[in-house]
Amino acid sequence: MRHLLLLSTGLLFFACVQTVPITGRKQLSLIPEQEMISMSLTNYSDFLKTNKTLPDTDPRAQQVKAVGTKIQRAVEQFMKDKGLSKRLNGYTWEFHTVEDATVNAWCMPGGKVVVYTGLLPITGDEQSLAIVMGHEIAHAVARHGNERMSDALLVQTGGFVLSTALQNKPAQTQNIFLQSYGIGSQLGMLGYSRRHESEADKMGLVFAAMAGYDPNTAIAFWERMAASGKGQKPPELLSTHPSDETRIKDLKAFMPEAMKYYKKS
Repeated sequence: MRHLLLLSTGLLFFACVQTVPITGRKQLSLIPEQEMISMSLTNYSDFLKTNKTLPDTDPRAQQVKAVGTKIQRAVEQFMKDKGLSKRLNGYTWEFHTVEDATVNAWCMPGGKVVVYTGLLPITGDEQSLAIVMGHEIAHAVARHGNERMSDALLVQTGGFVLSTALQNKPAQTQNIFLQSYGIGSQLGMLGYSRRHESEADKMGLVFAAMAGYDPNTAIAFWERMAASGKGQKPPELLSTHPSDETRIKDLKAFMPEAMKYYKKS
């Protein structure tokens, strides 16, 4: 019986191993993505109700939506070209700008994106905003939240499936979900975040490049981000990222690949 249990567990884990687009890294995703999208719909709606969103007439909101829509189309085209369109099943994209001084942005499963107004003075222009939004959307497309939450459920809730965890430990499970997408800095972030951030940097460059934005913009933008956090608590976007030197080095190394997509665009 013990051998059968180990075998079934091993088969379950094998079935839940997926490949991240662009980087090819193997990841463990124990939670069906449609369940993640369902949770995001609820949490996104709750977030918008309790935070001040800019009206559609505000130029800042218009810029965020315009850039987000271009990257959305690039992501959809990339997935189509790679035969991975099913990975976006259930996506109903939304782009909102929230009046908040926090330097942050995030994207939930299903394409639910929020940009904080505190980020916009640092991005400064559409090109740099595209770098950030490409990066955040890459987290969702790569299913980093699913991977983080899968790991956390194994460790913190004894390996419960999501539905059981929600029933038995709703508050803890809710916190794990929010942690997985960087919502609520007081909650902290889960493990493996730096690996995910580096992966999102690369994927985000490709998506921004395909949308017609020069990926070289990323170097100057992340340098500004790093400078903005000197001598104080780093911006939320930098809290779990690789060191400034490592990030810039990795971005420069990946730039020739990203430029291939920019030239095609």
